Amino acid sequence: MLTIHTAGELRRTWDDAEPLKEGAVAVEGAMVAAVGTLAEVEERFPGARVRRWPGVLGPARVHEGPLPDAPSPRERVHAVLKLGATAVLAEHAATPGLRHAAERNDVAVLPGARPAAVVEGGRADLAVLDASGACLATVCAGRLVHRRR
Repeated sequence: MLTIHTAGELRRTWDDAEPLKEGAVAVEGAMVAAVGTLAEVEERFPGARVRRWPGVLGPARVHEGPLPDAPSPRERVHAVLKLGATAVLAEHAATPGLRHAAERNDVAVLPGARPAAVVEGGRADLAVLDASGACLATVCAGRLVHRRR
């Protein structure tokens, strides 16, 4: 099902000088189908489910440090998702258990850091952050995997 994620502000990159007001990202499967204003995206995809988020919508983060401590590899990966990250560096997911837990959850394991961006045709990895930078929601490969209540 196609889902449109929208917020009062969309940043295609987190250092975006001019965020898009009332921005939206259409997600189909694991990919970004469209990026634009909510009106533009709804016009392209009438009848799509719309998730309205408080805060700022943008690309999911790349977790560049060691994964947070937790009792199991799965819980360590979930702790990263709760931070708004959908990718980790290979050097920090070197054990088979961590790598397997990351892959099972569609968390990308990267050889090095890369800039995060929301682009049409790219993988649907999104984060919604509040004014303090805390993660409200994480979308990993098109799936809502974390929502702060």
